[in-house]
Amino acid sequence: MSTITNGSAAEPSRAAPRERRTAPSDFTALAAAIQSSGLLRRRYLYYWTRLIAVPVTMAAAIVVFIWIGDTWWQLFTAAGFGILFTQIAFLGHDAAHRQIFTSGRWNDWVSLILADLFVGLSYGWWRHKHTRHHANPNKVGSDPDIELPTVAFTAERAAAHRNPITRWMLTHQGAFFFPIIPLEGLSLHVSSVRRVAAREKVDRRWVEVAFLTLRLGGFAALVFLVLSPGIALAFLAVQLGVFGFYMGASFAPNHKGMPEVPAHVKHDFLRRQVLTSRNIRGSRVIDTLMGGLNYQVEHHLFPSMPRPHLRRAAPIVAEYCRKLGVPYTETGLFESYRIVVRYIDSAGLAARDPFDCPMVAERRAL
Repeated sequence: MSTITNGSAAEPSRAAPRERRTAPSDFTALAAAIQSSGLLRRRYLYYWTRLIAVPVTMAAAIVVFIWIGDTWWQLFTAAGFGILFTQIAFLGHDAAHRQIFTSGRWNDWVSLILADLFVGLSYGWWRHKHTRHHANPNKVGSDPDIELPTVAFTAERAAAHRNPITRWMLTHQGAFFFPIIPLEGLSLHVSSVRRVAAREKVDRRWVEVAFLTLRLGGFAALVFLVLSPGIALAFLAVQLGVFGFYMGASFAPNHKGMPEVPAHVKHDFLRRQVLTSRNIRGSRVIDTLMGGLNYQVEHHLFPSMPRPHLRRAAPIVAEYCRKLGVPYTETGLFESYRIVVRYIDSAGLAARDPFDCPMVAERRAL
């Protein structure tokens, strides 16, 4: 299996090989080193500053929106809201992973308020989905993040489609990947509403219903009160598009194009997380833009590690993996997108009809 190791870029193969059974102390020794370095301690000032900034910034953005009034210049405001909602979602992600407080209850409520009330995403839906992803990243049949309805991340899923239009789209899904990412924002909202409306058990269902109604309904109502219908529709389209693109572009580099783990293969915890995750190198600007998700290896190994400590933990984890001979993947942001697009393009080719002949197709076109 070719990998990106020690900062050198090379594309990984699609399937992860069987790993030898290793002593459970592999991760234990790393965890002890991280613990002794103080990188798991809470960063209350860092997070309280951001938690206070959320309602203040949101209120300021709404005031500016109302002040600008009914004009097409509001499309720039819409883009700003899309960016703001994504940054708030990153903060909610930190709380959901117990990075902010020692109290699980406090973290849950902060996540609930940030996700449902400010962003319009169901915390209960996201937690259920994301927990499964962290337990088995890139594992076929277990990781919901590689079982999306619009993109086939495995050749098997691509080949399973029989509809001619769907098959054609899958064979070109690499080209469609970035154009459809803006739809992710709408998809997240729809999935959230569907989750809280379902008959299955949902913790704090009515709190989520109230928060989602206020956020989604209230925000849309405000937009149509301030703007004329045409501008309002364009505003919501831009806001949702920017939000969806920003979210998708931040999450896509983390695991897409990394080795997939067959359903029957089992790894120890350290290898299960490291072999399927990709870090994005860069400055603190990248850290801020990606909400700390650029340290995906460290985040998967230590989900409760506060975001500001991930940068310091990365060289410790990289060196430890080097000594163990475990591939540690790191690449640039744009290189990661190239890998992702090439990977899903190759997976989508499995949807092509095996009896299609390129020479016949060329003659038909004449």
